[in-house]
Amino acid sequence: MNDYLCADDRALLERHGLASFDALWALQLDAVDAPNRAGKGWSQVFRLELDGQGYYLKRQSNYLMRSLRHPFGEPSFAREFRNIRRYRELGIPALQAAFFGQRTVGGERRAILLTRALDDRHDLQLWLDDWQQQPAEQRRALVAAVGQLARRLHDAGQNHGCFYPKHIFLREADGFDACLIDLEKTRPLRRGEGDRVRDLEPLLRRAGVWQESDVRGFLAAYLQQPEQSAAVAHWLPLLAARQRRKEARK
Repeated sequence: MNDYLCADDRALLERHGLASFDALWALQLDAVDAPNRAGKGWSQVFRLELDGQGYYLKRQSNYLMRSLRHPFGEPSFAREFRNIRRYRELGIPALQAAFFGQRTVGGERRAILLTRALDDRHDLQLWLDDWQQQPAEQRRALVAAVGQLARRLHDAGQNHGCFYPKHIFLREADGFDACLIDLEKTRPLRRGEGDRVRDLEPLLRRAGVWQESDVRGFLAAYLQQPEQSAAVAHWLPLLAARQRRKEARK
């Protein structure tokens, strides 16, 4: 079976004897969290440091996602890896894969996904935790960067499916630029604004510290319209109505 090994990471991984599926599967590391479990399957994430370059090594066994294309299931990392490559082809900023491979061993379906750590970025939740203490100019830059990312995502015809603060990573660079992680649930964006509202509303529900001015700034960047425009005014109640429906179901 052909494995994916990024050309930019090959030399470093080969130097440490980690350029193969078996070596990465056998590597002993401390997990960053408890394993996710689904039926008899599991999936877990580990931190890997090689000569100052950080990676996240994700390993899973019998952790499958079913679809029309794969009615008997496939490793969720296979779907995420396809989406990582799709995002790159479409120019949507996202995490980068260094290695991907999958094996069937005695009926056990294993998969590995190695991604570069985003150590020069922080997830949006970090800023939200201290939002009111952030300078107003920085808050405006942050919401604009997130809105621009959402626009690039949807303009490319993709629905992220988990557009949450913890999945949006930002770094300061003449303002901020943003990228996405956790692409397992990505699917093509259907026509109509309803699908876009469903993708964006979870962000606003979790960014509860945002005031209307912040949401307007986000929508202005997303729609490429002034904050007081009719387009922004049209979207505000759409998002608010879906948020009320979701919260009523709790």
